[in-house]
Amino acid sequence: MKAKLILFLFLLSACSAPQQAEEKKAKRIITAGGTITEIVHELGFGDFIIATDITSTYPSEMQDLPSIGYRNQIKAEGLLSLSPDIILAESGYLSPDVVAQLKATGLEVHFFEKPKSIEGTFKLIVELAEFLEVPEKGEQIKQYIQGDLAELDQFLANKNQEKKPTALFIMARGEDMIFVGGDDTFASSIIELAGLRSIATGFKDFIPLTPEALAKFNPDYILLFDSGLASLGGKTGLNKIRGMEQTLAFQQDQILAFDGLLLSGFGPRVAEVAMELAKNAYHD
Repeated sequence: MKAKLILFLFLLSACSAPQQAEEKKAKRIITAGGTITEIVHELGFGDFIIATDITSTYPSEMQDLPSIGYRNQIKAEGLLSLSPDIILAESGYLSPDVVAQLKATGLEVHFFEKPKSIEGTFKLIVELAEFLEVPEKGEQIKQYIQGDLAELDQFLANKNQEKKPTALFIMARGEDMIFVGGDDTFASSIIELAGLRSIATGFKDFIPLTPEALAKFNPDYILLFDSGLASLGGKTGLNKIRGMEQTLAFQQDQILAFDGLLLSGFGPRVAEVAMELAKNAYHD
């Protein structure tokens, strides 16, 4: 009888431990940054997200949540009115004044670097998984991505990469706001990951694109966000960018548009979009 009681208590303890862990982690979360939102959801905490920002477009159900806005538009009063327990945000996403107001209330606010490389992707997954106390789940997501990357490597190994196609990312916000992504950006990283050569080198970050620079780059492929291409009126509106019609990419209709979060987020789907880009560039 005593042995049965001990066994019962052991089983009861074993069953209640995971439940207690879930109760500890089951908090009202606000996320700010599409990649953070996607990873938190993948880690199994999507149901705990009560609000998020406008860049959090994936999974699609995140768009049904209350929106906190975008960067400098976000106000402390709006966040506090939602009664969150935790805010998980990209570094620099909230203004210093908002951060100070939030912390003055005792609210937990945690910041994470937005990745712009595959190494950054893995780092963010590990950090969020450890914070949410599900390191094993984080490792599973990493392994899934690594499997996709292995498939990408195998695909590229069967292609002739002696002369890699060149690519240029253009960030468009209407015809009057045209920028090009240089070194140390998500653009250069995703282009290189997909087995192409980023042709915009010698400068960092994003700079205005001039007709002279576009002619000099003359890329094989031009990448844009879907929203950026739409802001120009679609492919037929690309000629609003001066010098575009002279590029090889335009003449051969090698213009590729992707969802903004998918292309730039370096989240769990990073290998998928890299493979899509590679297949477009190395088509038979």
